[in-house]
Amino acid sequence: MGLISFLREHASGILLPWHSQLAAAEHFGLTCSEVEKIALENGLLPARYQRNMHSISCEQQLRLFCSRVAVVGCGGLGGYVIEELSRLGIGNIVAIDPDVFAEHNLNRQLLSSLYNIGKPKVDEAVQRIKTINPAVVVTPVQTAFSQENGHKLFQGADVVVDGLDSVMARLELAEVCTELEIPLVHGSIGGFFGQLVTQLPGDGTIQKIYHDRKEGKGVEEHLGNPAFMPAVVASMEVAEVCKIILGYGNLMRWHALIIDLMHMEFSEISD
Repeated sequence: MGLISFLREHASGILLPWHSQLAAAEHFGLTCSEVEKIALENGLLPARYQRNMHSISCEQQLRLFCSRVAVVGCGGLGGYVIEELSRLGIGNIVAIDPDVFAEHNLNRQLLSSLYNIGKPKVDEAVQRIKTINPAVVVTPVQTAFSQENGHKLFQGADVVVDGLDSVMARLELAEVCTELEIPLVHGSIGGFFGQLVTQLPGDGTIQKIYHDRKEGKGVEEHLGNPAFMPAVVASMEVAEVCKIILGYGNLMRWHALIIDLMHMEFSEISD
């Protein structure tokens, strides 16, 4: 029996249960990622995505799975972004962060725990995603992003997601993405406030927003970050990534969405 016949026989309608996907990988000597791609190419949807079905077709799920997203920063924003991308079904994620977990991360960073303080954030990203969606390939890069290494870090990326906390680093990130012609989804948080911008090649929105601020960290340095803000803004970033890859919906382009959860207000500012 061939692989496709095996998958169809062990599917329930168009849904392929995880145990069948795992059995196919073991029987045919393939990785879970390889089995998932073949299943999607043949109209079979891994059962973990069944709640996506009415919003994302099997063909679109394949497009997500064949995509590569680089996440710069694996802390408050980046940790949530990585987890949500993996649950969404993005097949390749590059996790970039030089840091290790500290106790002060515990209030808001999804990947942090009492058991991994002092351990690299990118390594924890790999281990956590293995328990959520083993078909997703997470590439850990324990280094700081810079203009010098950006071209190498983002090789093959379809989208880059900003989880940084430095204005200068964000500007450098925007410049590198502009040079590489890669869409960039930017998010920032501080206190009860957040910001979201999607910049496609040629837009220059982030450079214009931060044109008069070249140094230092963002407002989070003074306002801190309560537990709920990373989840809110990261979820919006992941939604933008999904729309970019699938090519539908309205993106937060040419202006910034300002999120104020203290007064439950949302507003937009132009670049």
